[in-house]
Amino acid sequence: MTRTSTAGPRAAATAPAGSAPDGPTARRTLLHGLPWLVWRRHRTVLRLLLLTTAVGCASFAYERAGLTDFLHTHGAGPAVHGTLGTDFSNAYGGLFRTGTQLLTYLPVVIGVFLGAPLIAAEQEHGTVRLINTQSVSRGRWIAATLGLPLAVAVLCTALLSAVFTWLWTPARLLVMDGDWLTSGIFESTGPIPVARTLFLTVCGIALGMLVKRAVPAMAGTFVLALVTSVLWSERLRDRLGSLRGVSYPYDGNGPDLPPGAVRMDDWVSTADGRLYGYGTCTTGDTGACRAKLGIVNRVTQYVDYGQMAGMQWLGAGILLALTVLVLACVVWRAHRRPL
Repeated sequence: MTRTSTAGPRAAATAPAGSAPDGPTARRTLLHGLPWLVWRRHRTVLRLLLLTTAVGCASFAYERAGLTDFLHTHGAGPAVHGTLGTDFSNAYGGLFRTGTQLLTYLPVVIGVFLGAPLIAAEQEHGTVRLINTQSVSRGRWIAATLGLPLAVAVLCTALLSAVFTWLWTPARLLVMDGDWLTSGIFESTGPIPVARTLFLTVCGIALGMLVKRAVPAMAGTFVLALVTSVLWSERLRDRLGSLRGVSYPYDGNGPDLPPGAVRMDDWVSTADGRLYGYGTCTTGDTGACRAKLGIVNRVTQYVDYGQMAGMQWLGAGILLALTVLVLACVVWRAHRRPL
């Protein structure tokens, strides 16, 4: 008499965490053991992330051919005169707005839907207790649990950022009227999307470990993303670079800023360089007021395009340093305290 096995999903769930599953699935997959289990648990979010990356990169690469033809025909200089700016906005304005929004919001989505539930869901459902009954060490479990999702998140955002930067660079003087700092371009190109993704994802993981519930952790990560976004734009971003200034006569024409420069602030000044607010001496007897204060010039402060890369790497470095700090706390807690 042949004995029929009764092993089902429960038996599969309680199999040693360090062993790879048997059968055709195990032979077809490139992942084994703990990485396979992590992929299996979060495969929906990871697949959507990979699909978004493939579609986004393909779209950006496809559009670059048409963009190159447009620039070859119309030129790539600042859209100061004529209809160049209007023509470019009509043809490619939507593309760059979409790309900017994608790379601005994608780190938030990854932090909320991948980072926050990564460990919180395991704690909430009690499956995290299985690691204490398996042959695999807690260190290996936390390394696999964090390593694979973070690696996929970094790979996807790095690819999207690189291709979008490649698309934007030749048309930078036309996109958003050349405003690379406050239009969203600064946050959607270079290393900033990768650094933001790592920071928000690790913060989501930390919040999940603390509250031990997936939905509250997701809500908390979303609120944290909003708060840090406000602090970033209002307090930090503009201070990453050093302001440069150009003076010109008070009654003269406006300044000729370098191509790609972003105008930050305007002042009035004395001959020796003392600055006053732009609205100084604008009411009453303005001539007498200016003569009394010695105001003879206007001053425009700006950041140059040449500063952009340095500002991005400095901002990314700050975010990565915070990420390392939070990640160290997560690993320490996972090793030292019950999950």
